[in-house]
Amino acid sequence: MIGILDYGVGNIRSIDNIIRKVGGSTILVKDLADLKNVQKLILPGVGHFASAMKELKSRNGDGLIREYVKEGKPLLGICLGMQLLFDRSEEGDAEGLGIISGEVKKFNLPPKLKVPHVGFNRVNFKSSKLMDEESVSNNKFYFTHSYFCVPTDAQNILGTTNYGIEFTSAVQTGNVYGVQFHPEKSHVFGMKLMKAFWEMK
Repeated sequence: MIGILDYGVGNIRSIDNIIRKVGGSTILVKDLADLKNVQKLILPGVGHFASAMKELKSRNGDGLIREYVKEGKPLLGICLGMQLLFDRSEEGDAEGLGIISGEVKKFNLPPKLKVPHVGFNRVNFKSSKLMDEESVSNNKFYFTHSYFCVPTDAQNILGTTNYGIEFTSAVQTGNVYGVQFHPEKSHVFGMKLMKAFWEMK
C-alpha cells in the first residue's frame, strides 16, 4: 500500500490515478495512525514553499514525515514535495524538512527563457531503483516550476536537467527520493517511474 500525504497541497487525485493504473493501491495519510498499513509514502506538492510548510506543520505533517523516514521505508517527494525535503527555500525565505541538506533557489535565466520552466524535458538519470535501464537514457518528463534544488552533497543528485543551466531534477538519500517533475503528467515514463516505486523493496 502506498500512502499519499494529504495536507491540502498537491495533485492527490492524479497521483492516485497513476498508481492504480500501474497496479498499485493507495490510502490517504492524515496522521500517524494512517501509516500502520503503509509500506511507501508520497509527499505531493504544488504552489508556494512557505505556504506548503505552514500547512504541513499545522497538521503535524512534518513530524509524521520525519518519523516515517526514521523507519527506513521508501518516500517519494514530487515537485514542491521534493523541494520541501531540503533545508530552506528562497520562496518565502522558509525552512524545509531538512531531510536532504541544501537549499531551493529561484531560476535566474536569460530573458529568452521563460520562468516558470514549463513543459517536457529530459532527465539525465543515474541508474537507480526508480528508473529502468531504457528510461535512464531515453525519457521525457513534464515540469512546471520556478525554483530548483541545490543539494549540498552531490552524492544526493539522482538526475539533472538542462534549462539554461543544468539543475538537479531528482534526488536520493537512502530510501528517500525526490523528483522535480510530475510523473503523473509524464505519460509512459511517469508510469514506469511510479510502477518502479510501487514495486520497490
